[in-house]
Amino acid sequence: MASKSKKAQFDAKKALESIEAQFEMVQILNEEGEVVNQDAMPDLSDEQMQELMRRMVYTRILDQRSISLNRQGRLGFYAPTAGQEASQIASHYALEKNDWILPGYRDVPQIVWHGLPLYQAFLFSRGHFKGNQPPEGVNVLSPQIIIGAQYIQTAGVALGLKKRGKQSVAITYTGDGGSSQGDFYEGINFAGAFSAPAIFVVQNNQFAISTPRDKQTAGQTIAQKAVAAGIPGVLVDGMDALAVYAVTREARERAVNGEGPTLIETHCYRYGPHTMAGDDPTRYRSSEMDTEWERKDPLVRFRKFLEGKGLWSEDKENEVIEQAKEDIKAAIKKADGTPKQKVTDFINIMYENLPQNLEEQLEIYKEKESK
Repeated sequence: MASKSKKAQFDAKKALESIEAQFEMVQILNEEGEVVNQDAMPDLSDEQMQELMRRMVYTRILDQRSISLNRQGRLGFYAPTAGQEASQIASHYALEKNDWILPGYRDVPQIVWHGLPLYQAFLFSRGHFKGNQPPEGVNVLSPQIIIGAQYIQTAGVALGLKKRGKQSVAITYTGDGGSSQGDFYEGINFAGAFSAPAIFVVQNNQFAISTPRDKQTAGQTIAQKAVAAGIPGVLVDGMDALAVYAVTREARERAVNGEGPTLIETHCYRYGPHTMAGDDPTRYRSSEMDTEWERKDPLVRFRKFLEGKGLWSEDKENEVIEQAKEDIKAAIKKADGTPKQKVTDFINIMYENLPQNLEEQLEIYKEKESK
């Protein structure tokens, strides 16, 4: 005789759906640059909004020139950023100079705007050790190549800031692929447990190299993963500069007020390949998908908004473009003029006091390099 199935005492599926339904996307500007959420508008002056646009345009040109320099063999590793300017630059614009940035390898623009000289960013791409030596007072770490590792580091830096009584935060970035790494969960959980002043940004550009987001997780959003760590999670339109700025600024205020970390998912898109190291996005993305996302372009959207307020023009944009080109030309020239690194350089910067075996090797290489 067949046994009767027991009636479920708890509707787990319904509970999950009720949680997922709470993660609605924050948006302020629609694709036409029209304000659709006036209540969420950040407190930015006309001059501040113009500066934000200037930085986004500059960053788009930096991306275009970096791709060109890479193809010429004048840069090494490079991960394109076009399409993610609102996600990257608007989130950075919400920070203060005393905040710390722990970037992923696609997040060079943020650390440049935080104070890293552009020529050093180019040296980083070339693998030169001087590209990993930010000037005193520039609170950035070198871009992390290991996927997701910066999340654990950020939890530690943020806890250090808290223990030292600093009114500052540590912010980090990864992609949707990084959210599938164990370091991601460990980082947000640790920061949540210690109420550390951290901001964790996941730039969901839809693909981890060629793997679509829906193949990485059954979750409807990445932002909802914050629930398990007991911290706030926010889903924001990552092509909307004002929305990204607003949620990041609020996260920073909560952090410095002792309210702990926040996980922010920026829903965005990268127009180029994953990196310039042989990835071909046409193999896993359709032209229809590209066209759909190009209509959401963060520069176009913000430009329309500012033009409607009389704050932006073609002449202003052309000035930014020309300035960016001049700066990039000067920076690459300075990078070209940097002395090539030597084995003795690596030995000298490895330790404060060299052990005997390295002292011996140092003398050997000094002799070799002198010939």
